[in-house]
Amino acid sequence: MATRSKDDIYQLVRAPIDMAAFVRHVRAPEDGATVTFDGFVRNQSRDRPTLYLDYEAYESMAIAKMREIGAQLHEKYLIHRVAMVHRLGRLEIGETSVFIAISAPHRAAAFDACRFAIDTLKRTVPIWKKEYFEDGAVWADGELPPAPVATPRAKPAS
Repeated sequence: MATRSKDDIYQLVRAPIDMAAFVRHVRAPEDGATVTFDGFVRNQSRDRPTLYLDYEAYESMAIAKMREIGAQLHEKYLIHRVAMVHRLGRLEIGETSVFIAISAPHRAAAFDACRFAIDTLKRTVPIWKKEYFEDGAVWADGELPPAPVATPRAKPAS
């Protein structure tokens, strides 16, 4: 049974993510591969131009969930180190919102672990994204509210 590396990193940050520093951290002489995932803000969502994003989190639970994912990675895959970092606050187009780096003796384990890490993070970690458009904002996976419609007030039953 694999154990979690004491050198793993799980962070929530409010400043730009230094991807190169995390890659240097996970890489070690016994490794043969490092695989990374760089998720960044795109300029459109649902065929609408995006102005910027804002991320919020239940921070203590988010870090705990990220650590759980790391433990699962070490259990399921023959990997060495993990760095998992998510940015919070306002992010502009092109800025990195989530970065994952995984080192392993062999590339297949690193690729598989990295895919599992981002898919599981997106599904289970309490981090929420608000997308801002020219005509309003919406929490990710939500819909813009419809325009208000005037409806007559129902008359009380007599």
